[in-house]
Amino acid sequence: MEEKEKIFWQWLREKIKITAAYLAISGLYMLISWLYHLPVSGCLYAFGLTLAGFLIYLVGDYMKTRTRHRMLADALRQKHFLGEGLPEASGLLERDYQALAKAVCRQSEEREAAIRRQQKEREEYYTVWAHQIKTPISALRLLMQKEEFLGKREMEMELFRVEQYVQMVLSYLRLEDMNGDLLIKTCDLDAIIRQAVKKYSRFFIARKLRLVYEPVKTQVLTDEKWLEFVLEQLISNAVKYTKNGGSIRIWMDGPHTLAITDTGIGIRREDLPRVFERGFTGFNGRRQKQATGLGLYLCSRILKRLSHRIYIDSQPGKGTTVRIGMDMTDLKLKLGDSESYKNERLEKEM
Repeated sequence: MEEKEKIFWQWLREKIKITAAYLAISGLYMLISWLYHLPVSGCLYAFGLTLAGFLIYLVGDYMKTRTRHRMLADALRQKHFLGEGLPEASGLLERDYQALAKAVCRQSEEREAAIRRQQKEREEYYTVWAHQIKTPISALRLLMQKEEFLGKREMEMELFRVEQYVQMVLSYLRLEDMNGDLLIKTCDLDAIIRQAVKKYSRFFIARKLRLVYEPVKTQVLTDEKWLEFVLEQLISNAVKYTKNGGSIRIWMDGPHTLAITDTGIGIRREDLPRVFERGFTGFNGRRQKQATGLGLYLCSRILKRLSHRIYIDSQPGKGTTVRIGMDMTDLKLKLGDSESYKNERLEKEM
């Protein structure tokens, strides 16, 4: 009802000029008739006929305006408007405006197509590069396994970091098309945590970090591969910014919240609202010169796709606590389609 009233009053404001013109002409006609002493009844009869015709015109124009407004509103609600669904032009200027709108839509579509092509080419290049770089990394690892030499452990750790950065690139490239790679099922959270911690065991030993891990004994509905990647990134950050001899604790803070707490350098309060932005490293990240600004950004995007939530609490010099809400409140997938995703995932792995 409010929408109809809004349309009516806007239409009425647009018709003020023509209504004023009609009343002025009618008044002029009545004045001339009075000056020439014409019969009043004839003047009123003529005025009544013109008034009836004018009212019919106004009613028809209002109905036409309301219909055209609805058609335009429906066109604007289209997700990808391409100039279709517009009402038929009723005049020269409307035809020109519609032609201009369609030309702008075509140009926009061509521009978007060009951007998509460039993005696809860039993604294909980096995907190929990431897979190619794995070959020399694997060769280096095999060579290092054959020989014992001074500094071997440090070289293995640096090689592991290179592998993680390559994996980060691949995950970043797959992020936009992540839905096609999801396999949502009930998973043992302890198994995922242990797998992530195992990869960083050498860093815990080398830096003499104490791990306080309390088995969570929780089943979660998630994608095991993507959640493990997120936990690896969070553990990597905890290890990176915790001084030698510090500790990292993994525990359940409530029935559905996984927490990872470290005794590292922490994050400044003014940096906390921006830690999930792409490329943002913060004061400590710039000082340490080890941050890429992608880790937490990827974690946030992935967890959002999985319908999990992430929060960070931190104090400079006292450490950081990252909490992940494991309850799925707004999953952007139809669980009935999980079988199709499973089939797609199996085909890719084969």
